[in-house]
Amino acid sequence: MSDIIRLEPNSTNGCFGCGGANDFGMKLTFEQDNGRRKIVGRFILGSRYQGGGRMAHGGIIALVLDEAMGKVCRFRDARAVTAQLTVDYIKPIDVEKEIVVEAFEETQSGRNLFQVGEIRDAAGVVLARGKARFVVIGQAEEKNWAV
Repeated sequence: MSDIIRLEPNSTNGCFGCGGANDFGMKLTFEQDNGRRKIVGRFILGSRYQGGGRMAHGGIIALVLDEAMGKVCRFRDARAVTAQLTVDYIKPIDVEKEIVVEAFEETQSGRNLFQVGEIRDAAGVVLARGKARFVVIGQAEEKNWAV
């Protein structure tokens, strides 16, 4: 398996965050870093996703973190759903500047996978941090959903 796998939007997936079949979706692309067991994404959100004053809407920040943390389930070949999500909004995120999101697994207990994600600016300053609990509902398969 390659150390880095590019996770492009799937043209049959209707997910708002990462699917390619949603005309109104964000179509986010990530990288699966197998060496570090992290999911990484680099984006410029753009004005479409602002709340006010060129700053990213809080719901969009939560979505980006949820998408990245959800993709961490790929390391376990698990299909899982978000059960809990908390976000610390540390600094405003300018929608016209590049952000980097990274997510990894913190721990696992039974069917529960606990993930952590951070959004940073280009200089590495943490702008938002998320923690989530995902519940495994099955093994990953090639279907119309994103892991």
